[in-house]
Amino acid sequence: MTIIPYSVNRKEVWDAFVEASKNGTFLLRRDFMDYHSDRFQDCSLLVCADLSPDDDLQERKLTTRDLMALFPANWDGERRTVWSHQGLTYGGLVVLPDVTQKEMMDMMEAILAYCRDMMQAERVFYKPIPYIYSSTPSGEDLYALFRVGARLSRRLVSTCVPLHNPMKMSTLRIRQAKKAVEHGFYVDRMVEGDTATLREFWTLLEDVLMKYHGARPTHTLEEMSRLMGSFPRNIRLHLVRREKRIVAGAVIFECRKVAHVQYIASGEEGRAFGALDLLFRYLIEEHYSQFDYFDLGTSNEDGGRVLNEGLIHQKEGFGGRAVCYDMYEVDVKEQGARSEEQGARDYIEHSGAPGNSLAPCPLPLAPLSPVPYLDLQRVNASFEPELTAEVTRVIQGGWYLLGRENARFSEAFARYCGARYCVPTGNGLDALTMILLSYRQMLGWGDDAEVIVPSNTYIASILAVSRAGLKPVLCEPRLDDYLINPDGIEGLITERTRAIMVVHLYGRVCDMQPINAIAARHGLKVVEDVAQAHGAAYRGIRAGHLCDAAGISFYPGKNLGALGDAGCVTTDDEALAECIRAMANYGSSKKYVNSMKGMNSRMDEIQAAVLCLKLGRLDADNEARRHVARTYSRSISNPLVTLPQLPADPSENVWHVYPIRTPERDRLRQYLSEAGIETVVHYPIPPHRQQAYSEWNSLSFPLSELIHREILSLPMSPVMTESEVHRVVEVLNAYK
Repeated sequence: MTIIPYSVNRKEVWDAFVEASKNGTFLLRRDFMDYHSDRFQDCSLLVCADLSPDDDLQERKLTTRDLMALFPANWDGERRTVWSHQGLTYGGLVVLPDVTQKEMMDMMEAILAYCRDMMQAERVFYKPIPYIYSSTPSGEDLYALFRVGARLSRRLVSTCVPLHNPMKMSTLRIRQAKKAVEHGFYVDRMVEGDTATLREFWTLLEDVLMKYHGARPTHTLEEMSRLMGSFPRNIRLHLVRREKRIVAGAVIFECRKVAHVQYIASGEEGRAFGALDLLFRYLIEEHYSQFDYFDLGTSNEDGGRVLNEGLIHQKEGFGGRAVCYDMYEVDVKEQGARSEEQGARDYIEHSGAPGNSLAPCPLPLAPLSPVPYLDLQRVNASFEPELTAEVTRVIQGGWYLLGRENARFSEAFARYCGARYCVPTGNGLDALTMILLSYRQMLGWGDDAEVIVPSNTYIASILAVSRAGLKPVLCEPRLDDYLINPDGIEGLITERTRAIMVVHLYGRVCDMQPINAIAARHGLKVVEDVAQAHGAAYRGIRAGHLCDAAGISFYPGKNLGALGDAGCVTTDDEALAECIRAMANYGSSKKYVNSMKGMNSRMDEIQAAVLCLKLGRLDADNEARRHVARTYSRSISNPLVTLPQLPADPSENVWHVYPIRTPERDRLRQYLSEAGIETVVHYPIPPHRQQAYSEWNSLSFPLSELIHREILSLPMSPVMTESEVHRVVEVLNAYK
């Protein structure tokens, strides 16, 4: 690729690329950036595909087809430092929506090399554009920064309200807004060209900043007037008045689908009577309701501590959550030395040259005995000789369906979960399907009834909804625990919604209190998919007894695994239990009398006996899994890998899976495989991209797509040895 310095004759193509990019906004257009020219020396760069050496770059007219990225930057010659972009809220590489991780890494290395070799820069400060400003949120530049050895230099925290699914506005903020109205405050907006109003607000802003923070606005009144004149559709001044006097206001930068608060000011009267509460409630609930985010901005005063100690709490009262504005530092001299060393390694490895000072870089550990992802043979061997004895006893007993072993397991597992009833089934998919079919029959749900289900679950959860003749409605997960996001549920509820299906994915129990509260408000049923969370507990209550009913799979690889397919339903609802029991037996509760169109879904006696035996050790096995997970979490230290969060209450996770994330998932998986460590991808293709649901293929669920693209499950079982666990840690920590 070719790096070209920005010049004024590139202005047109620069702005065109910003408009076509996935993360550029009007803040990165040249008219906005150029107001810095009296204070900062612009050294912005354009990244192009390879150009011919014969091209005259001074004369050639570039087009957006030539460009791969833009790098907005300023130069501090005294400190030999490149800033991306000094004076702006953010900077970083501006790229197209289809950029790949490999391209981003190549571009980052090329930019750093240019800064080092052509500008003699010693360091580069990089300010990534926050994900809320991107049309397709991703972390390609963060991954590239880690690969080049960047370190976090500074962190400021903003509070952003997701306008499609905001958290509930606090009672205090609502009360203060009403107080403002009662006091005679009203919301107004400055019209274009009204310099007198801008001057009055700027006087208020300067007074407030000087009085409370000992600071002045970054922009002068003249600069802001010029910027508002240049960007009348992007920079707005919203005000609160009383009897025409300005008592509070906020300058908002409108960036595509994000409304960014650049300046906030409130005088003494405004503070006393909730002027900003009134203003922000209006902007969030009415004026900007069609945007994606309302960004309440950062505070630079005292290194950001003013914001971190006080303003975050206030701003979150408007339904927001924290978003980090980070700055990373790259020592490009050190980066150059590392590149030269790697080049020497590559030469030695590929040419066979003798390595006197630089040896080839082998895998961190020579392959020893393989570390399996899950050795079921070893798991089942740990139950011998009792396991074989139980199977033999059932075989010799001569009764293989709907007998004493089923009754024994039903009673034991219901008691374990705390439920009144347990109905054994042929598998977990049938269990979920029959819960929904029974509710259809008992409650009269129509063919258009909808069930909200997580968008990143295994497809079986969604298949159960479809098999029951109902419509699945997908809800995005939370990225911190990969579970259905309670904040996203209510916005999906319609007059056709009848139920919410939660999936305790990877062994961690969902946040049930807000989900059950939502269901109660709207008269909905809640169904648990407990296939991956046997024994997990939420506030002292075990999964399988957290809502109306639960469908559970005992597939051999589960925490409580049979020797084949098996499942069950748990519930406190007697009528539901009786309906499912009959439905699973051809729709018959009495031999040869069929009260409904049922199915054949029955747990055989061998599986029931095996599960009874293994149930006695389930808590101990889950604790062994927690030990493996704790060791992973405390010992794995690699910036290229995102580890799962440990819950505050260990009982909330039984670690059916230990899921890590990394942008180059397939590369890491191959690396681990070559070291003899087996991993599994749970799951490579999100449900909405499966051919089975081709009607969803054009839909976008960015968080689910990110998870399915990056997730990788490390070896996990209750019989792993300490040496196996530490070997996984050591190999993973050596990954580069």
